[in-house]
Amino acid sequence: MSFLSKKIIDPTPPYFGLDISELSVKVLQMTHHGKYDSVYGFASEKLQQGMIKNGEILKPKHVIGAIKRAREKAGITTKNVICSLPESKSFLRIVTIPHMTEEEVVEAIKWEIEAVIPLSIDQVYYDWQVLDKRLTKNEKQMDVIVVAVSKKYINDFIDLLQEAEFSAYGFELEPVAQATSLLKDEEKGVTTMIIDIGDKGTSFVITVDNIPVFTSSIPLSSESLTKAIEQTFGITYREAENIKITYGIGSVLNNDHVFQATKSVVENFVVEAQKSIDFYLSGLTYSSVVDRIIMCGGGSRTVGLAPYLSRRLGYNIELGDPWVNMHFKGVPPIMREDAVQYATVIGLATKQL
Repeated sequence: MSFLSKKIIDPTPPYFGLDISELSVKVLQMTHHGKYDSVYGFASEKLQQGMIKNGEILKPKHVIGAIKRAREKAGITTKNVICSLPESKSFLRIVTIPHMTEEEVVEAIKWEIEAVIPLSIDQVYYDWQVLDKRLTKNEKQMDVIVVAVSKKYINDFIDLLQEAEFSAYGFELEPVAQATSLLKDEEKGVTTMIIDIGDKGTSFVITVDNIPVFTSSIPLSSESLTKAIEQTFGITYREAENIKITYGIGSVLNNDHVFQATKSVVENFVVEAQKSIDFYLSGLTYSSVVDRIIMCGGGSRTVGLAPYLSRRLGYNIELGDPWVNMHFKGVPPIMREDAVQYATVIGLATKQL
């Protein structure tokens, strides 16, 4: 079982990326012709509340139906698929060990995994990769990125794909996929925080030289803003969603009713983001500063959210560009403002290029 870029893909058979969240399914396939990249097809399909809860697929037939509809809508014919694994369901750590042979690393990693994850080694699939960049200052040691995911979660996922008559060609962690699509390949010496605001939760990923070195997740989400508006105004969820789409977090300057409704949620985003930054800077020594913050996910497009977080956190926060490493002949098929919702699945699909 492999979750890291180094050994996940044989570029020969075509495949498509699949990103499943609690409220949607996204598919995308990339191709390359000569000097240019192109999107073979892409689509998304909504999922009803309750089909997936806390990462557990409760209604597999409905989810399978949504995947098949999205694939058909996108015009994708291959049944090979590489899937994303949510940050909340995975464990990613950087461990430091003495220099040793690959055979010795295999044994050492087992002990390290037992020490850093809350599950026993026989309950997880795990993967590791020795980093080319040394994050620690001790020349006698080497850094290894280690990831682990519950066997039950992966096995249930594979069963779902087999029932849908797809071939699970690979799995990749969301933070790795997002770093692939959002960060420039040649960019070095930069520490970046990626804030992914999704359907039901938000993840914080900090990368050094494009390597994810810290991840965390919180239950705050775009839906949290909608529910705050719904409860404050005593209206339906759909009406609250329409207000959020139109007015975002409201007017901070005028302190209008929408901002009054969303302020506590937005402030919680600020607190949690700052906690992650502080923990990284005080608890880890991979870099001395966080240089920049970029946002992705459907919630990142909420009107007024990025400027508010920028002001409160003291960073110039921008929407990420999932096409930053692509070379299109014309304009991208999905404009940047919409493409941030596809950042994960774009990162999955571009592995083949």
